[in-house]
Parts: sequence; structure tokens; C-alpha cells
Amino acid sequence: MELENCRSFTEQMEHRCLSPYAALSDQSRGRSRPEEKCQIRTDFARDRDRIIHCNAFRRLKQKTQVFLSPQGDHYRTRLTHTLEVSQIARTIARALRLNEDLTEAISLGHDLGHTPFGHIGERALNEIAPFSFAHPAQSIRVAEKLERDGKGLNLTYEVKNGIAAHSTGKPDADTLEGKVVELSDKIAYVNHDIEDAIRAGILREEELPYDSTYVLGRTKSERITTIISSIITQSFEQPEIKMEEEVWKAHMHLRQFMFDYVYLTSPVNAEEQKAKHIVQCLYRHFLEHQKQLPKLYQKVAQEEGSDRAVCDYVASMTDGYAANLYKELYLPKFFV
Repeated sequence: MELENCRSFTEQMEHRCLSPYAALSDQSRGRSRPEEKCQIRTDFARDRDRIIHCNAFRRLKQKTQVFLSPQGDHYRTRLTHTLEVSQIARTIARALRLNEDLTEAISLGHDLGHTPFGHIGERALNEIAPFSFAHPAQSIRVAEKLERDGKGLNLTYEVKNGIAAHSTGKPDADTLEGKVVELSDKIAYVNHDIEDAIRAGILREEELPYDSTYVLGRTKSERITTIISSIITQSFEQPEIKMEEEVWKAHMHLRQFMFDYVYLTSPVNAEEQKAKHIVQCLYRHFLEHQKQLPKLYQKVAQEEGSDRAVCDYVASMTDGYAANLYKELYLPKFFV
């Protein structure tokens, strides 16, 4: 096969093999800045690769999922969560004959804008910034404005739309692939956070609500398999993504249980005020010392204001970087 035919062959295969409800690469609404097509990869595959190779994606390995600085090698980070979302979403997309490249790109990019210390950092910035801060919108900002030294990744509309719509309370994604990622995110974090909570001694498996585990299964693997199977059977050759009513109710009950007994309880949030304090102190510091911002964020300050630039900078930090910077700025040298 000649090199220039690789992408065209893949696009033709999409037309022949994918569901009539799938998003097709050659029918994308395009990029903000037009580019010459890649000879080998479709536009969605190209977006996936750009996300994997960007700085923000690599920083996810040192950002909190739920547990702050857990002692142990097997707790989730924001990066392992992202990979688990991608795996679940791709399984569903393949079974439903949706576009796997688009599904994977959205999955891998959905948390690029997450803050240090997980949702604690997100809430801290939302409280102190003079504008609303939420990680889905920040993920788009990272991809479009901050990556590549301010040039952005120039992703396709469909990928950006799926990233922006992945969180509860946002408008639905325009593609079924985006809707698959939204559900996969919830499936992943509920079931994998249960495993981490049990490992941390916060939960015992027998404490999980019986009416949920009776329907979904006792183990993580059983629960995820039940939910994925339900989505596939209910959504196959349909223009929507959904579970059976019984499975959906069991899943949502389990999710509420996790909020009530893990996410919002003292064992997980014992260090929350300290993490919040670090984030907000760093925000105030760089507002007062803008010349200490890296060049990229100084440019953002000139174009969009200092609050926007400082918010972008603090949100980009990993847990360790934020904590070490706080020590350097606020503790005497012999304590650092």
C-alpha cells in the first residue's frame, strides 16, 4: 500500500464497518486552524496521539485521583484513572461499532485540566478565582490555549466537544462517542475508587449496599462487566447510550454511597483544608508576584489578565510540585 493511501483506506473502512450512528473521521467538523491531512492517520487518531504526547497528559501521573499522597504503589492517580476510562470506553465503542479513535481521544483528554490535589484543588480555585473554574473547561483551555507554548493542540471539534461534555451537569456531547466517555468516566471512578477505599481500610467489601451489589456483582470485575453489558444490549444500533433501568439505579445508588461514605467523609478529606490552603496561598502569591510566573503565563496575563494566568499556572501543577513550591515560598530554609 502506498503511504498516501493509508488514511483514505481507514476512512473507507469506517464507512463500511461502523454503525450509522458513529462519527466518521472524514466528516469531522474540523479544527479551529485548518491543517494539511496526515497521510497515515485519521484526524481523530491524530488527536489521540497529540494528547498522549502533550505535557499536561504526562503530569497526570502525579495528580491525585481521590487519596492525597497515599502510601502504596497501587492507588489510582489521575493518569491511571484516565487509562481505565479509555479502556472501558473503547470496549463499549468497539461493541457498538462506534469510532474507537474518537472515543480514545476524548477519554485520554478528558482530565487534562485537572488541578493538583484532585477535586479539592478544583474547589479551591473555584472559590478564589473571580470566575467559575471547572476542570472540563480547563481541559479545553489546556488543549487549545496552553499546550505547545501557547499554540495549543488544535484538536478537532468532536474531541473538544466530548471533553467539555464529559462531566455531570454539562450539556450532552454531540456524538455517541462523547456520551460513551461520559458514562465510562462514572463507571471507572466509582468502581475503582471502591477498590482503593478498601485498600486504604476506609471500606470493607461487605459494607457496600446489597441492593446495588445484588444487581451489579460483588467484585469490581463483575460490576464493570454487568454495566458494560447492559449498555451494549440497550444501545446497540440505537442513537443513544443507556443502561437498563435496574442497572442504572443500582449504579447510581452505589455512586451515592461512595459520596456519602468515602468522597465526603473525614478519612478522605482529613487533609483537605491543608491542600486547599496550599492552592489558595500559591494563587495569592503569584497574583502579587507576576514576574515570577513562567513566560507562557506572563503572556496569558498580558492578554487575558493576571487572575486568568495565575489560575492556569496553579491548575497545571502536580501535587508534589505545588507542595514543594509552597515549602520553598513559606517555610524557613532549614525546614525545607
